[in-house]
Amino acid sequence: EMGLFPLIGGPALQDLLAAPGGDPAVNRWFSVIIAVFLVGAATGGVVFGWLGDRIGRVRAMSLSIFTYAVFTGLCGLATEAWHIAALRFIASLGMGGEWSLGVALVNEVWPGRSRAFIAAAIGAAANVGFLAVGLLSLVLAGVVESLHAGLLALRVPEAWADRLLANSGWRFLMISGALPAALIFFIRLFVPESARWERERDRGATSHWAAADLNGVLIGCVGALTIVYLWSPVGPSAGPACAGSALGFAVALLGYLHPVRKYLSRAERSGLLAAGVRPRVLHHLYLGTGLAGVALLGTWGSIQWAPRWAHDLAADPALRAREYTQIWLALGAIAGTVLAAYLCDLVGRRATYTALCLASMAAALFLYQANHAFGAGFLASVFVAGCTSAAFYGFFPLYFPELFPTSVRATGQGFAYNFGRIIAAVGGLQTATLMNFFDGSFPKAGSVLTGIYLLGILLIRFCPETRGRPLPD
Repeated sequence: EMGLFPLIGGPALQDLLAAPGGDPAVNRWFSVIIAVFLVGAATGGVVFGWLGDRIGRVRAMSLSIFTYAVFTGLCGLATEAWHIAALRFIASLGMGGEWSLGVALVNEVWPGRSRAFIAAAIGAAANVGFLAVGLLSLVLAGVVESLHAGLLALRVPEAWADRLLANSGWRFLMISGALPAALIFFIRLFVPESARWERERDRGATSHWAAADLNGVLIGCVGALTIVYLWSPVGPSAGPACAGSALGFAVALLGYLHPVRKYLSRAERSGLLAAGVRPRVLHHLYLGTGLAGVALLGTWGSIQWAPRWAHDLAADPALRAREYTQIWLALGAIAGTVLAAYLCDLVGRRATYTALCLASMAAALFLYQANHAFGAGFLASVFVAGCTSAAFYGFFPLYFPELFPTSVRATGQGFAYNFGRIIAAVGGLQTATLMNFFDGSFPKAGSVLTGIYLLGILLIRFCPETRGRPLPD
């Protein structure tokens, strides 16, 4: 799902806006839709994480998959750019929840000694999805005629078949995003509930989650979406946008934190939480948010634009630059996530994160400053940039579960990882602004945004080292 829009967002927006590639309106809407997606994922991470801590990991995960699959498929029916923004917002609610629930469930079910292997598998599997999207789009170009004939054989009206497969087949690819909904049947049938969560339920810990607390998330979501509006093509000038963004960010932070703070207060008063747990959890929430925000901004503000930039660099559309760039990004990401998880066990969590920040910054700068044409050298640079920048997604599934006790694990890591998307959304909205500042040069804009990794090197110094420690109860 995440891999679809970076690959086909350009053709989709050119189609819906009736604008050529490189048009400023296309770039602005591309930024806005990515930002809306990130805000939705942040909201979903808290809401579905709350649901997972309240009713169980498996039941909540089934709902999250249904949400992102169905609404991704509906994007294929969009007739306006804002339709995609709205539908991807709802889809991203489920996607954000899926990460927090899946990571919590797998870490709680799997033996502790194998957590590095599991973190590597989670990070790599997500990037197998990116790879599959690139391959599907690449294959689609060669089988359009066969697909067209197949749709006609299924008695799909010819006009509909033409529309589904036009403009790089973006509508067909979006509709194919509904397929994961079929997984729900198998998950409910075969996936066991977390025994750790069941013990928390049996001792009454889950009863302290209150539905009324989700009103805070709603208010926080409004604050985050206000930031997106302020930097959208219809927003005000830069001055009011900056002031409004600061206020919106504060509202979003307090709103998304509200359910966790209220739960911790109730649990502490009832004696379910020992003294000192509540401030430690809140401290870890803030630090985790910063760590995730650095990695996500580096990815969504810079690296995820690479397929679009490759298409602009390629002299011939027949080179399929977008697809090959995403494929090599995904291959690098698969390797990077596996290496990062095992590096954590070898040298420790803090040293690994620091190394990933330095390597990601160097690789991205080399990609954007040393390449001026699409070719083998470009794809090699893309592979290395994908390997380093995506390696964080093998780090987080290992590190974040170690920061939170079982009773708040899904909500805690859902907040930490997904609120980092708000930071990424705010920063990513500036990609188009920076491009305009640099006369449309994406390499210069992407290079400036890599500076965010320096903040990560500073933040990790204040985080606990958890190597060799068991998963906290």
